Amino acid sequence: MSNRFNLPILLTWLRVAAIPLFVAVLYFPEDWLTERQANVISMWIFIAAAITDWADGYLARKWNQTTSFGAFLDPVADKLMVAAAMIVLTEKGFVDPFATLIIIGREITISALREWMAQIGQSKNVAVNIFGKLKTIAQLVAIPFLLYNGVLFGLFHTNGVGRILIWIAAFITLWSMVVYLKAAMVPPKGGS
Repeated sequence: MSNRFNLPILLTWLRVAAIPLFVAVLYFPEDWLTERQANVISMWIFIAAAITDWADGYLARKWNQTTSFGAFLDPVADKLMVAAAMIVLTEKGFVDPFATLIIIGREITISALREWMAQIGQSKNVAVNIFGKLKTIAQLVAIPFLLYNGVLFGLFHTNGVGRILIWIAAFITLWSMVVYLKAAMVPPKGGS
């Protein structure tokens, strides 16, 4: 097995491959799946993808199989899955379009910022930090609630909880963007 392909990278690729399935399930004809069934299946696909996000990183570190390609592909897979979920949830009316704009806009901005910082040799200034991790966790918790879109255990409707959580995620997303932009503005040592 080459150092460019291993189980952690396979898990990441499976996450990417799950995106079209995740979206397609939500648009299957009613005679294939009811809306409730589609919501539940898509929620479980998303949860499985979120688990592989944790598992691929854990296994890569545990088995010493970290690669530069894996470090590139992992956040791309995360961003694609979240963006696909946010777009579909917005189209279905489960989430406010402004929250989607904030979350996807931040991802594009920070990806461009990281590329620019790498080009000028300052990528360490915008390395993943606690705010980026909190943003990801908030999104990965909120989206399944929104996808389920039903009453959970007879106690509460998940859409209301999901909407609150996605706005918390959007706030953390904005805050993390500000943190990254401030870090990018710090001049290199010995520079101006």
